[in-house]
Amino acid sequence: MINTNEILETIQMIDQQHLDVRTITMGISLLDCCDADAKRACEKIYDKITFSARDLVRTGEAIEAEFGIPIVNKRIAVTPIALVAGASDAEDYVPFAKALDRARAETGVNFVGGFSALVHKGMTPADRRLIASIPQALAETELVCSSVNIGSTKAGINMDAVALMGRIIKETAELTADRGGFGCAKLVVFCNAVEDNPFMAGAFHGVGEPDRVINVGVSGPGVVHYELKRVKGEPFDVVAETIKKTAFRVTRMGQLVAQEASRRLGVPFGIVDLSLAPTPAVGDSVARILEEMGLETCGTHGTTAALALLNDAVKKGGVMASSSVGGLSGAFIPVSEDEGMIAAAQSGVLTLDKLEAMTCVCSVGLDMIAIPGDTTAETISAIIADEAAIGMINNKTTAARLIPAPGKTVGDTVEFGGLLGSAPVMPVHPESSETFIARGGRIPAPMHSLKN
Repeated sequence: MINTNEILETIQMIDQQHLDVRTITMGISLLDCCDADAKRACEKIYDKITFSARDLVRTGEAIEAEFGIPIVNKRIAVTPIALVAGASDAEDYVPFAKALDRARAETGVNFVGGFSALVHKGMTPADRRLIASIPQALAETELVCSSVNIGSTKAGINMDAVALMGRIIKETAELTADRGGFGCAKLVVFCNAVEDNPFMAGAFHGVGEPDRVINVGVSGPGVVHYELKRVKGEPFDVVAETIKKTAFRVTRMGQLVAQEASRRLGVPFGIVDLSLAPTPAVGDSVARILEEMGLETCGTHGTTAALALLNDAVKKGGVMASSSVGGLSGAFIPVSEDEGMIAAAQSGVLTLDKLEAMTCVCSVGLDMIAIPGDTTAETISAIIADEAAIGMINNKTTAARLIPAPGKTVGDTVEFGGLLGSAPVMPVHPESSETFIARGGRIPAPMHSLKN
């Protein structure tokens, strides 16, 4: 049972410490929308999404009003479109993205994710067509998100797909140059992608999921930061215990919202993702949590250790509060979406190399990072390969959401607004990786993948 003290603590966290439910995400299977006729398949997709999620926004708003818990986004994740469109006669999958966007507009949700392909061991013709359609699809739709899984611990890394995604990211940036390369902010390249992630831009509805499901993502960097101020100067075991207790309370709130949404919508409850997802607002920053542990600036020596403690303690606290913790669940470090990360990057302390090291111990990876617009496709691919290698070897989800900002160089800033914030353009190494990427093929799975 949730007692009175928990309720009062939660009210204080919401009122003073930026606690919110970042998203209620409805996962919807589109496997029954396959059709040899592409136009008919798109109609089926639109019809199923608009029927399934017709009450999602209204229900989220009602829960928000009744419980006083801010619910920032209502979102939809669908079956990877390459699996659905592959049954059709279409050569161009942009119409499928437009069907998703029309359904998004009709239901009133904030984002729809799942214009995706899973190519960690190879590419089907449908996968190739979907990937080729990504730049145009993201340029011609408003809030459709795309992801491609190019590696896994079991399969290794598909370096042909890595090379291709470098070119796709460049093309996406060019087609949305009038918006600072905004299309790239809706595109994630994964290793070890999970099937129940409620967060954009990487959400999709896995084939092992039910027909429909409700997943909730909570967020509480401000709450953790506030609680750490109470244990200033205490040893790290006290810090870890404080974060665990805080994550417990945050997760309980998320589970309450998820179960209530599930009951009202008549849709099974899936998971609570307790990732610490920051925003550009002051007081809602993962970077400031790390600095509260004693670092002068996020990115200096000790940052990776501090982040490892934070990520582990969040997971431990969450699993004690709910038996349904899933998704990514940890700490996000998206540069453009975190006020403290932005400041650290602008000061030059937080670099791309340091961010890469930090991704070894946190959730996801190189997230919302603007790089010079003239960065080559091969360099982008090499950055993706490095990040995928971390995920593959460490048996964890990693990703890259890179934005080669057209016409921008180091020192410039790209403005996206809202939760996406602003991204300082960060330097990349000028030395070429072209010959490395040109090899293609597959980096084999590590020895510890042989667990059966």
